[in-house]
Amino acid sequence: MPHDHPHDHNHPPTHLHSHVGDENVAAEVQALSAQFIEGFKAASDKAAFLRLAGVPLEIESEEGGGALKLIDVSVRTEWAVGAASPAFGGGGLSYMPYPGDLIKERTNCALTYVSLTERRDVDLRKFIAQSARR
Repeated sequence: MPHDHPHDHNHPPTHLHSHVGDENVAAEVQALSAQFIEGFKAASDKAAFLRLAGVPLEIESEEGGGALKLIDVSVRTEWAVGAASPAFGGGGLSYMPYPGDLIKERTNCALTYVSLTERRDVDLRKFIAQSARR
């Protein structure tokens, strides 16, 4: 949105740029992921949905081999029921189970690509974040 206020970077007084933080990007990626998963699960033609969503049926190898082909889309639901971290001053583990109202459902999706020599599982959130940068 155009603005005309003093700040510490040089540019003409009227311009367009964003002051959006990483937390906003993460929230947007999470919202888009949730909508993708909901739409994919409801789609009667999964292949058509993937094409409409711009999911490539093949991707380039990161190891210099042949292209990898999309073979699987998996949707997984998890619930975090506690947190664990190294305990201070000892070799033990500090564990905190969550009370029931803090236990939240998390659903995510992975796109699995394979070639003769390589397998890559692409997290949907990573795919969406990369697509948004293009």
